[in-house]
Amino acid sequence: MQKAAIVTGGTSGIGLETVRALERAGVKAYALSRHAVEGVEHIVCDVSDEASVRLAVSEVVRRAGRVDILINCAGYGISGAVEYTDPSDARRQIDVNLFGADRLIRAVLPVMRTQGKGRVVCVSSVAAVAPIPFQAWYSASKAGLNALTMALRNELKPLGVSVCAVMPGDVKTGFTAARVKSDAGDEAYGGRVTRSVAKMEHDEQTGMSAAAAGEKIAAIALKRRVRPYYALGLSYKACCALIKLLPARTACWVIGRLYAS
Repeated sequence: MQKAAIVTGGTSGIGLETVRALERAGVKAYALSRHAVEGVEHIVCDVSDEASVRLAVSEVVRRAGRVDILINCAGYGISGAVEYTDPSDARRQIDVNLFGADRLIRAVLPVMRTQGKGRVVCVSSVAAVAPIPFQAWYSASKAGLNALTMALRNELKPLGVSVCAVMPGDVKTGFTAARVKSDAGDEAYGGRVTRSVAKMEHDEQTGMSAAAAGEKIAAIALKRRVRPYYALGLSYKACCALIKLLPARTACWVIGRLYAS
């Protein structure tokens, strides 16, 4: 029987390329997002709305009769100094990036438990292990995804459902232009807010292609067995390994030199 996959944020950037890669691998992929795009099977879904998520998952089950793979790719970024970030903006960031994934997971788990198997992939970020100055809430949302992944692995393993997180580094997508940026307090911070975000945006626009990232994520989703975490690209694998090995003080200094100078 053909496998069925749900990909949130599946009509743009990494999500869209993941849908295409899954389809090339013979998987029936359903792209969930608020806006449709030609060339993929789309179902309207707002990951911040519980009812919308439930309806979308029910529609996938109606069409496919199963859910073998869930890839949580929906998300966006905000930037700015923590001191000057409106709490409502911070909460919205966590709600979409972290609780959005949680809503999808809770919606698909009854189906996967009944099947006795399933795969959940959370698209996290290298920022989860190397938190970025002036993108603290984005980093926190991805660190939360990593923690959720590890906890769920042990909860779901006896049920035949496996979970992993994929951590892209810099990827060239529309994510950069969509970032909600605030330079409030930049003068008080010596212009470092603007410089930090500009450095990050340059790195993103010269980074891995969305197509390459999508291929890697699809391949991980289709593995027989998965590790808890995957960093995409040799340099980012090395970065994550180095962060683990270095004393926290040294790791913080390195990150600060890169993005807080």
